[in-house]
Amino acid sequence: MVGDVKAQLQAHRALFETMERDMAPLIAETADLLVHTLKNGGKLLVMGNGGSAADAQHFAAEIVGRFKLERRALPAVALSTDTSILTAIGNDYGFEAIFSRQVEALAAAGDVVVGISTSGNSPNVLKAFQVARERGCRTVGLLGRDGGSIKAASDVALVVPSDDTPRIQEGHITIIHIVCDLVERSLFG
Repeated sequence: MVGDVKAQLQAHRALFETMERDMAPLIAETADLLVHTLKNGGKLLVMGNGGSAADAQHFAAEIVGRFKLERRALPAVALSTDTSILTAIGNDYGFEAIFSRQVEALAAAGDVVVGISTSGNSPNVLKAFQVARERGCRTVGLLGRDGGSIKAASDVALVVPSDDTPRIQEGHITIIHIVCDLVERSLFG
């Protein structure tokens, strides 16, 4: 098992070296977009399915609560957390509408809508991005594999270059932490 552990850690390290080389400017662009949005009274709406739903909650919690600095709360909502809303929309409109209906209700021009999808092909995230664009929001995709259909619907597409879901998720949470750190230091540092 030690060999397996080492192999997984080596795969993680190789992916993160590639991310450092290829994705640093896009991660910085994402942080800059959020800083601009939050400075101008906008908010962050975040969504995902399964493990990506947990990452969406984590992202919103770091923005609303704090990352490292004691500071005022910032506006962010994870769209994957209210079971009554999710089940009502899912029952009445279908699972594909669980995020788009919330974007329709909550998003205002100038907000940022973040969709997290390891495949890049989650239909409910794609539909929410379409509504977000109609409402004048910017869209950020935290994606995997080749970026899927959501890549083209993203103003900023952060595609973790892997086909391995656990590695993609590791990349996503690291990107989230980096963005939270940059946003906090830019606004309050």
